[in-house]
Amino acid sequence: MNRSVLLVVAHGSRDPRHAATVQALVRRAGALRPGLRVETAFLDFNLPSVPGVLDRLAADGVRDVVALPLLLTRAFHAKTDIPAVLRQAPPSLNIRQAEVLGPSPLLIAAVERRLYEAGLGPGDKSTTGVVLASAGSTDPEAIAVIAETARELRRTGWCSVRPAFASAVNAGGFPRTEDAVRALRAEPGVRRVAVAPYVIAPGRLPDRIAAGAAEADVLADVLGPSPELARLLLERYDGAHAARRPVARTA
Repeated sequence: MNRSVLLVVAHGSRDPRHAATVQALVRRAGALRPGLRVETAFLDFNLPSVPGVLDRLAADGVRDVVALPLLLTRAFHAKTDIPAVLRQAPPSLNIRQAEVLGPSPLLIAAVERRLYEAGLGPGDKSTTGVVLASAGSTDPEAIAVIAETARELRRTGWCSVRPAFASAVNAGGFPRTEDAVRALRAEPGVRRVAVAPYVIAPGRLPDRIAAGAAEADVLADVLGPSPELARLLLERYDGAHAARRPVARTA
């Protein structure tokens, strides 16, 4: 086969909504690029597994694979888990690991889409404070990217944007969602507070974000199968496909 297969690698979750959302996103990306073979695999909890899909691709005669981590930041899973499982792939496969999704202007656009779908409009920006609520991380690189994403979102015109984590345990000292909501309430010029989950699919931590948004005026949906994310998957695929060096090699 002349074209690399796009293999989207998601973490997985015991929550069935997670896998359903991931599959919907992958289908949307595939529909944007007719003729491109797109597969989905999960690191944990869900099937198909990454080794299972890689074995099947090799049996089908595939030679080139772009493995795309379905992750917003480059932390432990992108740096360690995914490369480790890719190194166990059949030796006939040439595998490139694509960059994670963030940062990207398309993610900012996806966040704003969800905020507008939740009832806000461009005219509300100057009086609305936004909590950009992520699942959380202890990786300094990932935390720095989330902080910069919040700054980029603020530059689009929102009154204020504060990053927050579903968990209070993080190297950046970000507040929990509920604490960020209360802090925004006290900021001058903020008339309403919106929580924008900076997560791809539903699950335990996104549910914790939703619970922390109880005192907010607006709760947006997870990013899910938004058009912007679907385009971003293909953008990352194209970047890895154009690279001449494999970023993940078989053992």
